[in-house]
Amino acid sequence: MITDRFRKELAQFRPYVQGKPIEVVRRELGLDRIEKLASNENQFGPSPKAVAAMKAELDGVNFYPEGHPYELVTKLSKRLGVDEDMLIIGNGGEGILWNIAMTMLNEGDEVIMAYPSFDIYDITAIYFGATCHKVPLIDNHFDIDGMLAKVNEKTKIFWLCTPNNPTGNVCSVAELDRIVAQLPEDVLLVIDEAYYEFATARDDYKRDNLEYLKTHDNILVLRTFSKIYGLAGTRIGYAVANAAVASKANMIRQTFGINRLAQVAALAALDDEDYLQYVIESNSDALKTMEDYFDSRGLKYITSYANFIWVDLGVDSKKLFTELEKLGVIIRAGYLWGYDTCARISTGTKEQMRFLLECLDQVL
Repeated sequence: MITDRFRKELAQFRPYVQGKPIEVVRRELGLDRIEKLASNENQFGPSPKAVAAMKAELDGVNFYPEGHPYELVTKLSKRLGVDEDMLIIGNGGEGILWNIAMTMLNEGDEVIMAYPSFDIYDITAIYFGATCHKVPLIDNHFDIDGMLAKVNEKTKIFWLCTPNNPTGNVCSVAELDRIVAQLPEDVLLVIDEAYYEFATARDDYKRDNLEYLKTHDNILVLRTFSKIYGLAGTRIGYAVANAAVASKANMIRQTFGINRLAQVAALAALDDEDYLQYVIESNSDALKTMEDYFDSRGLKYITSYANFIWVDLGVDSKKLFTELEKLGVIIRAGYLWGYDTCARISTGTKEQMRFLLECLDQVL
């Protein structure tokens, strides 16, 4: 039977579960209004300059894009102060994570991650026959000692999501310095900074982890255009690493994995500083609105450095998800990570936040 010829890893493979799409909820419930606050998408929309650039490029979509987007690589190189051969451009942050796993992992290798964190770290490990060590957070902080204790001769990748998804907490400078100092030179430290721009908008997060690349060859920093730039639907992200690491990752990238619209949108978005500031301010307002509401109800939450908040609502999150969905609000229920009373809720516009809190009032 053909099914006997599948990769053996598929027997234990668990696909990523995305936030429930608006289209699915509309088909199931027939609602006119649905606010999806489940997938950390930028609810304020993309940069108008990025939209204009994509519209101008539409007549050219019958042609394949550049496999290695020269203009974007050049602009990012100058913007970040890194050599062009240190850059990896991918089909969103997730595409780059899969690329890293393909570059590094063999059957029997091991990787390390915090838990809860981004599920793709675990999923890619399973797919390539590696073992993933999940080290639980302690009091909403990374267990640095616990994570470092898992490092051994089989360790290939040390995944670190900061700000962390789904909890929104960050790894402090002192903690990251310890990881960098103690991690063996042949273990790749992947610093996933998908929410980097949101974090640096806060007064207590003024750092640039690209500085580690000047002194260490085993570090890769990942960022994306999906979040603050509002280009999640185009799928484009980038990473910076030692040239030797980047060259291997680029060697096996999809030939035409970054589409033409994504390339021009990213180029235009990088030049729209006014838009970036607008999103940062709007995101901060939305976080404060949710924090004030949770404070008024005595609900515990983690201070967020991203565009979502992790809160303990004190009720069954599976039931909460279902009841909110009936009212037209989609959130990410904490039971998916084993936190039965918690939820991850993305930020949104003032009107979306008002609607969310009205619905929470009804359900709670």
